[in-house]
Amino acid sequence: MTRENNWIRITKAENFPLREGRPVSLGGVEIAIFNLGDRFAAIENKCPHQGGPLCDGIVAGTAVVCPLHGWRFDLDTGAATRASLPVCVTIFPTRVEDGIVQVNVNGGSRIEMEDAA
Repeated sequence: MTRENNWIRITKAENFPLREGRPVSLGGVEIAIFNLGDRFAAIENKCPHQGGPLCDGIVAGTAVVCPLHGWRFDLDTGAATRASLPVCVTIFPTRVEDGIVQVNVNGGSRIEMEDAA
């Protein structure tokens, strides 16, 4: 991994299997990066429900399902859908340049739950 301004080069895009997540620790932040086929998504890797590793969840469309208790998180907004509480996880910008997946950890954002309603 190398840092270029705020973007951190992770690895070749081909190292991420289609519709699967992989954990990466960046600057003390554990994130999950997902290959969605036409793009990549990166979110906080810890489910706020009971800390489940979201990188191990099943990807369905543009959402990931926590492997522990089935909470579903939108990979574009970080908002939990069909959860018993209005919660969300942080999302991080991703890009692919020269075949290398990059993540902007400093660009992480979390929606306000009243905005998700």
